[in-house]
Amino acid sequence: MTSASKKKRALAAVAGSAVFALALAGCAAGDGGTGGTGGGSGESLIVGTTDKVTFIDPAGSYDNGSFAIMNQVFPFLLNSKLGTSDVEPDIAVSAEYTSDNEYTVVLKDGLKFANGNDLTSSDVKFSFERQLTIADQNGPSVLLGNIDSIDTPDDTTVVFTLKNGNDQTFAQILSSPAGPIVDEDVFSADAITSDADIVAGNAFAGQYVITSYDFNNLVSFEANPDYQGVLGAAATSNIDLKYYTDASNLKLDVQEGNIDVAHRSLSATDVADLEGNDAVNVIVGPGGEIRYIVFNFDTQPFGATTAEADPAKALAVRAAVADLLDRQQISEQVYKGTYLPLYSYVPAGLTGATEVLKDLYGKDGGPDADAAAKVLADAGVATPVSLNLQYNPDHYGESSGDEYALVKSQLEATGLFTVNLQSTEWVTYAKDRTKDLYPAYQLGWFPDYSDADNYLTPFFSTDNFLGNHYDNPEVNQLIQDQAVEGDANKRQALIEEIQAKVAADLSTVPFLQGSQIAVTGKDVTGAVLDGSFKFRYGSLAKG
Repeated sequence: MTSASKKKRALAAVAGSAVFALALAGCAAGDGGTGGTGGGSGESLIVGTTDKVTFIDPAGSYDNGSFAIMNQVFPFLLNSKLGTSDVEPDIAVSAEYTSDNEYTVVLKDGLKFANGNDLTSSDVKFSFERQLTIADQNGPSVLLGNIDSIDTPDDTTVVFTLKNGNDQTFAQILSSPAGPIVDEDVFSADAITSDADIVAGNAFAGQYVITSYDFNNLVSFEANPDYQGVLGAAATSNIDLKYYTDASNLKLDVQEGNIDVAHRSLSATDVADLEGNDAVNVIVGPGGEIRYIVFNFDTQPFGATTAEADPAKALAVRAAVADLLDRQQISEQVYKGTYLPLYSYVPAGLTGATEVLKDLYGKDGGPDADAAAKVLADAGVATPVSLNLQYNPDHYGESSGDEYALVKSQLEATGLFTVNLQSTEWVTYAKDRTKDLYPAYQLGWFPDYSDADNYLTPFFSTDNFLGNHYDNPEVNQLIQDQAVEGDANKRQALIEEIQAKVAADLSTVPFLQGSQIAVTGKDVTGAVLDGSFKFRYGSLAKG
């Protein structure tokens, strides 16, 4: 279904701010991301991962494993070339604010999905409206909360009317997990579409299409000759994505040459070992990843729906956990320094990052048992506190078991806590965590775009993707204010204020910041880890 055609407007392209530097193994193959068409002609490649997919429907998942596939097969209105986090038109020719509240995107002419269906402004409108309609708890619709309406005056023009004008993050959001454009003739308007139906419908328009799909076992990609986006033609015609349940087997296969690339997630010990292996290249990229504990405000000790509900006691429990965490010990003992201590909600390196947690909890960045005991005693909390803590063994790498065993040890060493530590595999974990089944649990965050907002809006706005029942109206307002503040100094001050307020509430306790790591065979080029935080297969090549 398309709208009547009108004359296109001439608009300037918009770009975000580059934050991080490039990590590049060899030179990117292909046409260098100039937007040319045509499929790749290089040898086939095998990429290995321990990540898991939830859904490849963009409305149904908000995790790195699922987005790793979406990046290869779906188009975006805006995207970033290899080596930068700057966004520019992808399947669009232009995008800009045409008024304070209107952001207008003009598409390229003649766009098609791989199944032959036209890709028009109607599909764009459909893609974003279904995200907002479905609003899946495990999806990224929270990023689209500023959209008021979407109009399509002709087949190539899309006008987003925003609730709050001059949104400083909107261009980046269009390149985020909320931004893939899907085929309205294949996807459901009000429900998650199954992976099988998406693959059968060949509803792709990215650098690659999926030719074979065995859920969390093997995915086969073939270069899309009709891709017209900013990344250009894929360098390699056929790529297989192989899934591993054991990181040690992933490490063994990449060092033996059985696969060409290993990306997410090898253990710190395996990475250190591979760095001394002449048969492979270890590539380290800018680190926006964080690891943190989430508290469910309903079901945590003294939470709102428990028999002993008491907000002051619940906060004291969260504060005591923050007082007892020894980040440096976890960094060194579990991750060999590949993850660093994090004392902020916005990680180091981004504008507005502070170390507010170091100031409020623990002592000089280390644990403080006396402070933890005092905060519990002052709130009238009897000890030891029984805490159910959940972690995931197969999504954040095998070291998660060691990480959370050490967290348990740190909390119990003082006698203030008794920790019931349990684990669940990711496919179940991703669904159960939003059903109030985990009073406290592990999550990691791999950013959608390089801006402090991406560590604030998804976590702390009302109806946040955590689903942990945290709701602070003052924080909500500050989050809205920073997103539209055009003065850089004023915006930074707002970002810092938000962190101070959420640090006082402690709905989450972040404690580690990591790097991106990939391992390739010596004959593989084009592995790029940059500030876009997207690992694109289209630049990979052999020889």
